Amino acid sequence: MTPGRLTHENRPECYNFSTMPGTALETFPNPEPGRDYEIKIRCPEFTSVCPKTGLPDFGEIVITYTPDKRCLELKALKYYLIDFRNKGIFYEAVTNQILDELVGACSPRRMTVVGDFSVRGGISTTVTATYEKAPAARARRRSEARGARRRARAPGGGAPGA
Repeated sequence: MTPGRLTHENRPECYNFSTMPGTALETFPNPEPGRDYEIKIRCPEFTSVCPKTGLPDFGEIVITYTPDKRCLELKALKYYLIDFRNKGIFYEAVTNQILDELVGACSPRRMTVVGDFSVRGGISTTVTATYEKAPAARARRRSEARGARRRARAPGGGAPGA
C-alpha cells in the first residue's frame, strides 16, 4: 500500500464493494400458511445499466405477493436487487427475471413485480410481470388447511380413533 493512497483499509468510511455479501435469495417459513395475506416490498432506489448505452437506469421495483409455505428474507433480497446495478439489462428483462427468480425461491400463491423506471429522453416505462399458482393446487391447500383446523378443534385434537 502506497502512503497517502486512500483505500478501504485505511479509511473506515470507504468500502470495498467487491466483497459485498452474496446475492443468493433466502426464505423463511410462513408464520400463517393457512391464511391468504399480501406482502408488499418497495425498492425505490433500484438501479441497473442500459445495455445499449451503458448509462445507469433508475427506477422503483415493487414486489407484491401472497406467500404459500415460504416468505422472502429482506436482507438477502436487498443484496439480490443491489446486484443489478452493474448489469446491462432491459427493463422488460429485469422485471421478468426478478419475478422468475423470486417465484423460484419462495413458490408464492401469487406474485406481481412492477418495474417503474424513471424518465429518460421524455419517456417513462412501467413493466408489470405476474405469476399465479394453479387454482387446483390453491383449492386443495385451502381444503387441507380447513380440515386440519377442524381436526384440531374436534374433541381429542384429531387423534386417530378419537
